[in-house]
This record gives sequence, C-alpha cells and structure tokens, in this order.
Amino acid sequence: MQYTQLGRTGLKVSKLCLGTMNFGPQTTEPDSYAIMDKGHDLGINFFDTADVYGWKKGEGVTEQIIGRWWAQGGGRREKTVIATKAFGDMGDWPNQRHCSALHLRRACEDSLKRMKTDYIDLFQMHHIDRNTPWDEVWQAYEVLVQQGKVLYAGSSNFAAWNIAQANERASQRNFLGLVSEQSHYSLKVRQIELEVVPACRAYGVGIIPWSPLGGGMLGGVLKKLTDGRRATEGMQKEVDKRRPQLEAWEGLCGELGEDPANVALAWLLHNPVVAAPIIGPRTMDQLTGSLRALDIKLEASVLKELDTIWPGPGNQAPEAYAW
Repeated sequence: MQYTQLGRTGLKVSKLCLGTMNFGPQTTEPDSYAIMDKGHDLGINFFDTADVYGWKKGEGVTEQIIGRWWAQGGGRREKTVIATKAFGDMGDWPNQRHCSALHLRRACEDSLKRMKTDYIDLFQMHHIDRNTPWDEVWQAYEVLVQQGKVLYAGSSNFAAWNIAQANERASQRNFLGLVSEQSHYSLKVRQIELEVVPACRAYGVGIIPWSPLGGGMLGGVLKKLTDGRRATEGMQKEVDKRRPQLEAWEGLCGELGEDPANVALAWLLHNPVVAAPIIGPRTMDQLTGSLRALDIKLEASVLKELDTIWPGPGNQAPEAYAW
C-alpha cells in the first residue's frame, strides 16, 4: 500500500479510501466485516462513512456495523483513520439536520456511540449549510477538538468559495480549518477542475473523490453488458448516449492491458491534490483488484488521449472561459 499525507496535515492515509456506503443495504454485515478486515490486510487504513448511510432515518446503520466490527478488537480501531459525515436528516425535528452548533454536537456524539469509539479522526460536513455562519460552525468544531472527540475537520460537496471562506475564517480564529474536501470527481465529471481543485491546492486541502468510476460508466460497463450483466433503465440510457465515448475509453484501456476501473483510479491519483479516491467495493474481488491502480503510471500521451475521450473544462477558471 502507498500512503500520503491528508492535505496540509501530518496525518498519513492510504491512497485508496474504503467507502462503506454499501454496508448494510447491499453488503451483509458478515461480508462487510470481511471486506474491512481484508482492507487492513492490504494496508488500507482510511475508511469513509456517514451518519445517514444505511438509509434508515436516524439509525446510522453503517456506522453501527463499523462499531460492532471495531468491538471485535485486534487493533481494528487503532489501525483505522475513520472519516464520517454530518448534515443529512437524522430525524423529523428541525435541529436534526444541517450544520448548526447544536446539530454538529449531537451528530458527533451519536456517531461516537454508534461506532463505539471516543474520537473521530475526520469529521466532515456532508454539504454546505448556507444558513449557519462560519463562526458558529468553527466554535462547535473547536469545542469538539478541545474535548478530544474530533481530530480534523473536512468538507464534502463544497464550492471553491465555500472552502476559501471557511478556511479564511478559521485562520482568523487560529483554528486549523478544513483539511479535506470530498468532491464528485472522475474522468466523467470534471467540473471541480475549474475552481475547487485550485482552491484546494492553495489552501492545502486534500481532495477525496467520490464516485471515481462515474457511477459505473468507467468500470468497463460495455464489457459487463456484453457478458450478460443487467443494467438499470437509467444506466442503459446513458450507455446508449455515450456508446462511442465508452468504446473509445474501453478500447484505450484494452491497448494499455489494464482494467478500466483501475485506469480511472490511476488518472485521479496522478493529480497531487488528490489524497485518496473512495472505492466502494461490494465484493472482495473488487477490493483487491483496486490496488492495481496504485502501480499504473500514465504517460503524457495517454493523459492527452484521455482528455480527448473525456474532455474536462480545459483549464482552471478563468482561463477555461476567458483569455
């Protein structure tokens, strides 16, 4: 396994982050345990979850699974850098969502109980809360850090100006502020290259890409469908729409002799601002296969061809749309 520092911190995390969103709804608890154990065996120390995962309001199903796994001992908790998130609906009352000081405190306490731990390594805001001032947010985080319940603060789905605003205000309070941003980023979805990527580079914020395989489009979908895999109606429509693009993509990966999913991950990892893409394996084979991405080196000619197949904005803002 290869490791990197998370943003501007000294925290070492594996360059692949194990996503747990499937644990509970799609992956059974015993299989979830096996995947997490195998992750540790492979050297993956960075796990991502959220209080809403499991999709039963207020229950934190996935966090509970992680907590029961940690409770088995064997150094499982000590080996894990856990990132969880708060923002989504955890109840029907008005203060059971978003990023008020009240909800952040309650969300943290509830996550600690569900996961049977006394601290959260990376406590992330799952979305921007435009109704809560940054002084309130950072005051809540400062208390949690002082209490030893949270070590680092992160964001998810923030715009570049949200990241700048948050970290400027944190700096004024002599607080570390955001050290990571979890963004929707892949060869297929490259909008964050306009402003989020430059902002993260400037502020020393590590990017944790979610959906790095573009909702399955970058994982060899044409071959899977040819081999008899069934697609949802929505996926089939997208495949039909993107077929020439997908044919070019999978053809290039074939020339490279690499699995498309691993090339997609390797492309993200070639960006020094990216800390660790989130892989969300449903099976053991998907987990172990992902490690190949760490060893794939993409030549400049290949990167250029990838830009042709999956064009991004072309540059950061404003150069992407102005002289």
